[in-house]
Amino acid sequence: MERMHTGKTSFIYFGNHVNPTIKLFMEQLEMSADALEDYGISVVKVNCSKDAIENYCTGEKLMTKAHLFRGSEVLRSFDIDTVFDVNAIVSHVLFSVLFNEVHYVHTPAELLRVERAAKQNSDIVVGHIPVLGLPEHRALMEAAFVYGTKYQFVQTTGSLVLKHMGVADSSSSQARLWFLHCKGVSSQSDPCPSVPMRKPLKTINIHTFLQLMEAPLVTEAEVDPSDVDVVHIHLSVPVLFLFSHAQTQHLDWATAQTLALQLRGEVGVVLISRESPNVKTPLKYNAAYRLPQEDVKYLTLNSAEEVMKLFKEELLQEHKIEDEEGDEEQWSDLDILDDEVSESVYRDRDHMPDLESVTELTSDTFQTTVTQNDITVVLFYFKWDAVCKAFIQSYIEVADALEGVSGVELAAVDCGELTDICSDQNITSFPTIMIYRPMVAAQPYRGMLGTKSLHTFILLSLVFSPSHLSSSAEVTSFLEGDLYNKHVDLSAVRVLGLFSSLQDTGVTSFEEAARLLRGETILGLFANKEAEQWVEGLSVNLPALLVSRGPGVPYEVYSIPSSSPTDQVSLIKRVELDHFPELTVENLPWYLELGKPLLLLFIGKEDSTESTKSLAEIKRPLSSGQLDSFLPCWIHLGRTPVGRSVLEKYLGFVPPLPALVISKLRTGGEVFLFPPERPLMAKNILQWIHDVENGQEQPAGLIPDGKWGPPVPFFDFLAIMDQEAPTYAAQKGPKMKNGGREGNRQQRPNQKQTPHPSPNPQAPRQHSEL
Repeated sequence: MERMHTGKTSFIYFGNHVNPTIKLFMEQLEMSADALEDYGISVVKVNCSKDAIENYCTGEKLMTKAHLFRGSEVLRSFDIDTVFDVNAIVSHVLFSVLFNEVHYVHTPAELLRVERAAKQNSDIVVGHIPVLGLPEHRALMEAAFVYGTKYQFVQTTGSLVLKHMGVADSSSSQARLWFLHCKGVSSQSDPCPSVPMRKPLKTINIHTFLQLMEAPLVTEAEVDPSDVDVVHIHLSVPVLFLFSHAQTQHLDWATAQTLALQLRGEVGVVLISRESPNVKTPLKYNAAYRLPQEDVKYLTLNSAEEVMKLFKEELLQEHKIEDEEGDEEQWSDLDILDDEVSESVYRDRDHMPDLESVTELTSDTFQTTVTQNDITVVLFYFKWDAVCKAFIQSYIEVADALEGVSGVELAAVDCGELTDICSDQNITSFPTIMIYRPMVAAQPYRGMLGTKSLHTFILLSLVFSPSHLSSSAEVTSFLEGDLYNKHVDLSAVRVLGLFSSLQDTGVTSFEEAARLLRGETILGLFANKEAEQWVEGLSVNLPALLVSRGPGVPYEVYSIPSSSPTDQVSLIKRVELDHFPELTVENLPWYLELGKPLLLLFIGKEDSTESTKSLAEIKRPLSSGQLDSFLPCWIHLGRTPVGRSVLEKYLGFVPPLPALVISKLRTGGEVFLFPPERPLMAKNILQWIHDVENGQEQPAGLIPDGKWGPPVPFFDFLAIMDQEAPTYAAQKGPKMKNGGREGNRQQRPNQKQTPHPSPNPQAPRQHSEL
């Protein structure tokens, strides 16, 4: 407590016992003490078994967290698997201490904002750190601590900034640094000249590079090269000497500046005046160079291109750090994760969202929590799993949005720590969301892993389903009246089950289907002799489903051929789909399950005359059944921007909008484009479809047969073992039927495994094959 009152910065770990994992962390913590002491930061261990510090020596997270204090204020808390060694501890602690001084940018636009603010004020140092907590991250943070008052430091982990800085291969795992000369830029329209550091991101290299950036672009001298003393020589950097004559002074100066700009950060440039009596170099030489710890070498060059070739292809190559390429080749594959979600989460893995608005359940509180609310939503997750971490932020947003809604509580269970709960609840895929109600079987959430979808699902779950209707007047209200309008903002579709009486054998199955679909669909039940009136004159007998899509839209009626709850669920999900839907990222998987070719209209502006007319022309043949073999649909490129990429992938270009295509996803992947020169009218569309089906139209594109395989080859660990001890692994590995060896041959070193590796049964709904 005395330490906290001093206002000094301390990195403190609270623990009460030591296991093998904690022991390794403690060793690294002790080693980091000397390094952090240089920056005025103390490293402290508190033994909670002797001194029980209030708020920090209690709770489930006692052993897994370390805290950074400034006085009594907690600046940041870290999972100990984030601060896993000395480099990680120093880099994360310094980054937290310098949080207001070091800008963290994700996009080029954010970097440009920093540049605008820095112009005429200070230069910028930009560091791209693909993996946080490694030595490169520590080197950048240490440089920021030392030079932070002189330069504006910027850190990024994103590939977009790499492309902006001119790196062709934005997937490279190499850490990089740039110096942006913004201080001398007076106009906001002018860019800040940037210079890349071409050596590995190490502390000594950063120090040297920053000194070089402060050195004059071209140094003028009036002595022989061997007598010149410039900062580059003391920094062990090659120096290029050029000789200037009075007759060509301006041209010589321009040449020296051009070469200096191209070699900046790697070579110093000195311009020596031949007019000085102190210059004794023979006139036959017009240039010289001096490598670190070597004598000056003189030469005669005919052009600036020869100078660049000499340094870039010969001299600088000799002084490159030889193990840089070796390290890059060895580790580049290991730093590429399986997909974009995994990669983005891994790069930001220390930024764990705050779960304050979500109740974290334990074995003691689980049962009482899920039985005391009308609805308890529970997220089962692994804190280190990529998809779980990506979804947690959305889950927190839903919890915040539902704050104040009575009878609803959002909770979470970390299955990495509470395996007993997850096993008891039969959780075998992650993340999984379950809906609990008192005295009712738990219901799994099958929707999209996003804020809007989950929020809507929970609100729909509060609607009792099915609504029992007792009269035709209530049926009308449910389909298009007051009962309809009550929840119209959640769903525009109502599905009504019509039965002759409550004794009908299908009523129980319908009620069970409604329970299974609660949160997804608003269902009503009318079991009455008046139900016959609602199907009178139609070719449908009771029991039946009546579908309403809102006031003024004709009802749709379907017979219920089966009394099985699962069959009724499938039927209800199918009939509630729109006949001419607007495709979105959220609803696409449901429509693709129909397995039909897409008759897909791409529009730019829904309210434009051409778009409105095109939509109307496609609707005309719908009622006649002439498009039954297709799924007529449309994409609004304004609301669903990815549609433009889809169209470009289909055709290789973006045609004038509106554009109509047939996409045969299931049968060969051919794409046909409605001729842009022909009017988009119903009769022309039908004739074009006829020509496509008869093979009279040539495909305009082909959907690539893309595989979602790993980005790099798998490691064959058994083969590696065989190299060390020939035939050892072959003898030990059990044989498979095809003669191969079983075992973990396809598990990459950085690939994660879960105790229950089965895929999420709803995974097809999270992805699409559009």
